Amino acid sequence: MLGVVLVDLGLALVLAGAIGVVRPVRMVGMSTRARAAAVALTGALVIACGFLVPAPEQLAAGADSRLDEVVPRWQFGERHEVRIHATPALVGTAIRAVTAREIALYRVLTWLRHPRFPGRDEPASILAAPAGEPILAVALRSGFMLLDEEPGREIVFGTLVATPPELRRLPAAERERLRAGFDAERFRTLAGPGYAKAVMSFRWSDEGGGWTRLVTETRVFATDAATARRFAVYWRLIYPGSSWIRRAWLAAIRTRAEAGPDADG
Repeated sequence: MLGVVLVDLGLALVLAGAIGVVRPVRMVGMSTRARAAAVALTGALVIACGFLVPAPEQLAAGADSRLDEVVPRWQFGERHEVRIHATPALVGTAIRAVTAREIALYRVLTWLRHPRFPGRDEPASILAAPAGEPILAVALRSGFMLLDEEPGREIVFGTLVATPPELRRLPAAERERLRAGFDAERFRTLAGPGYAKAVMSFRWSDEGGGWTRLVTETRVFATDAATARRFAVYWRLIYPGSSWIRRAWLAAIRTRAEAGPDADG
């Protein structure tokens, strides 16, 4: 998290400095454009430090979940949870039914990461999700694969977010052929350099009294140090938006589950 905090702080300083260069603001110590430029430069240096902070490897304490079995070690991750006043069955149904339209700012934030312009033929994906389709179904047919599942308790899915240069240079048809032959077991055991494996899970459990606890966790494991350093730049830039999406996704699931079996999104 230190890297994320430094990058966010640096971006705030760069923005404040840029505003001060355009219009000096005496009350915040940027009464001249030179001072504002110094603030912006300081921000850029803080961002660089944030990118360079090492990403330590984390290990699962045990094998308490299917996620722990699929990706027991990782360098980048986030975890969010929510309590829902609904049965586990309704929560499980809502996880599979929630659409991009129901997740606050989902399409705005994914557009910022992957701009989509009018007239451009864009296949559906988790970053270009149709508003009314279940987001999990879109993910599983557009690059993500189901890695493990315990019906009524947990679902784990993932994708490769980095691949070696020699694979990226292959023709699109060849890349698609290789992806089609990539199964869950191969994903788990993939260990060659140049890869980063991103895995996301939903896990829910009955807490009694009509309440269910729902946890979503994302883990990314880079298979070598160089790939981890490159991915750190991307992760630390997108983390605030990613964190928002995860929390909003949970909120949408809660709303749908608590609305009951007749919810239509």
